[in-house]
Order: sequence, then C-alpha cells, then structure tokens
Amino acid sequence: MELQTLPIWVFIIVGFVAQMIDGALGMAYGVTSTTILTSLGVPNKYASASVHAAEVVTTGISGLSHWRMGNVHFDLARKLVIPGVLGGVIGAYILTNLETPWLKPLVAVYLAIMGMVIILRAFSALAPRQVRSWLIPLGFVGGFMDAIGGGGWGPIVTSTLVARGNAPRFTVGSVNLTEFFVTTAQSITFVLALGTTQFVEYGKIILGLLIGGAIAAPLAAYAAKKLPLKPFMLLVGILIVVLNVRVLVKAIWNPPWLP
Repeated sequence: MELQTLPIWVFIIVGFVAQMIDGALGMAYGVTSTTILTSLGVPNKYASASVHAAEVVTTGISGLSHWRMGNVHFDLARKLVIPGVLGGVIGAYILTNLETPWLKPLVAVYLAIMGMVIILRAFSALAPRQVRSWLIPLGFVGGFMDAIGGGGWGPIVTSTLVARGNAPRFTVGSVNLTEFFVTTAQSITFVLALGTTQFVEYGKIILGLLIGGAIAAPLAAYAAKKLPLKPFMLLVGILIVVLNVRVLVKAIWNPPWLP
C-alpha cells in the first residue's frame, strides 16, 4: 500500500502504541514510530523529523503527566536537559547533511548490554539509588543518537540510569520531562535544515502520531506510577534487548557500511 493512501487512523494507532510504551517504560516512541515509517518507505531523515515534530506535543503532555503523578526528580532532569539539547541539535544537523547508517549497530550493542544489566538487576537484592555522575556526557550522547536514529533518548538515557541503579519510576518520569526540551530543539533544527515544505508533505503522519501520542501520554504516566519495581525493570530490560537484537540482526543480514 502506498504511503499516501494510508488513512490517518493508522498513524494514530502507531502514535498511541508508541507513546504507551514510551510513557510507561521511558523509551521506544521514536524507535517504534521511526521503524514503522521507514518500513513504509519514508526516508530516514524525514521519518526522524516527522517523529520529532509529533513528539514536541506528546513529550510535553507526557512530561506534565509524570510531574503531576510525582514521577519527576527535578535535579536529575536539570542536569540532563542542556547537554541533551546540544547533542540533539548537533545530531539533527548531521542527519540532514550526512549519511551515518553505521552508527546504529554500534549503539545497538551498547543498548543490548544495558538491557541485560537491567534484567540482572531486577533479580538482585540491590536497593535503588540516586545516580548523579556522568550525566552531562550521557545527556549529550542520548540527544545526539536520538536525532540521528529517529529515537534513542529514552533507550540510551533511561536504560543507562536504571542499569546503574536509579529507581525506574523516577528515571522514566525525569527523562520523559527532559525529552520535551530535547525534542523541541531537534524539531527547530530539522525545520531550519529541511524547510517547511517537507513537513507539509508529511503532515498526515505528524498529525496522526501526535493525536495517538497525546491520548496515550496521561495513561502511560499513570501506568509508570503503578507498576511494581521488579516487573517494571524486567519489562524495560526485555524491551531494550529485543529492540536492539533486531537492529543487530538486520545489520548482519544487510551491513549498512556496504554499498
């Protein structure tokens, strides 16, 4: 089926499912949405730009919902936001000017390892702790890879913090709130680099993702508050491993560095 013939409700469903996963587990809105869009034939840079345009609204609603549910540690969010914005702007600029397919497999290896660490921690007796070191490089790398890959802020930042011992509920809430500012900066960069004409062309996609994500955001924030710790960590870890093993299998089957 041609992309132009798909009804808007298809993209609403995609946005709803992606935001439920992202808002509850702190990751995968961009990964899920971008994966589906590129499989439908949308070029990677336009898929990433469309997803981030929709995320300006969905992350705003999600961040506000997490704040109202008491899921946010503001000192953590403050330390992530500036490096995240800088990394996101640089990544968006590079994506619109260069092809970087070889980065995805490298990031997938790192994330798969983080996912396995989280799964192991779910079965350990270690109490959650507040991790506040190395947040500047973590935020920068998360923002950069999020722009390059159409998703990655949550998988990189959330998975790393949870693997290091941060409580999943407050990690997810803080990272989701910060994502609003990162996504807004990325979207402005995409508009300046690609022009508004391309965004009009993909307007149906953006609107559908936005509507679905806006409906799901408060529901997902409530789920994040109510999920018990051990199953929560298991869900996060399994999701990370599955998503990134898929990326690695695709890279091995069709190496991105070959012409």
